[in-house]
Amino acid sequence: MKLRQMGLAGLFGLIGWVGSAWAEPQVFAIEADDLTGQTINLAPYQGKALVLNFWATWCPPCVKEMPELEALSQAHPEVQFVGLAIDTQRNVKRFLEKVPVNYAIYVTGHRGVQIMKNLGNKTGGIPFTLVLNADGSIAEQVLGQIDSAQLDQILINLKN
Repeated sequence: MKLRQMGLAGLFGLIGWVGSAWAEPQVFAIEADDLTGQTINLAPYQGKALVLNFWATWCPPCVKEMPELEALSQAHPEVQFVGLAIDTQRNVKRFLEKVPVNYAIYVTGHRGVQIMKNLGNKTGGIPFTLVLNADGSIAEQVLGQIDSAQLDQILINLKN
């Protein structure tokens, strides 16, 4: 009986390990639309440190943190920044005319909520930011508005 329990524990441990090993590759399979309406995926960002920010034009904390994310993207050019908008393409285009950023912005629409849930944000709340190491492992998850000083330190640590 004890051997059977140990075997089950080992099996569940292996399943957990395999599950965590597969958590990061799903980031690079995310599909979204660019601002011209073309569907893209995040595969080109694989192998690079990445800040992935889920946001919307109607979300005040999201809007407030965008200039901070822009500044951090300029301060850390070796890190890729990507914004995934849970919004419409029309709203995002209008917003970016007023608040331009130099990092990539893609549109997921409402399917972005499920994408976030699959990545560990069980509430589906925004803003939601993931920081990935170059090897694809998740270094940090932030639900809510970022603290730019804290994120800056995390990005500095990615280099080391």
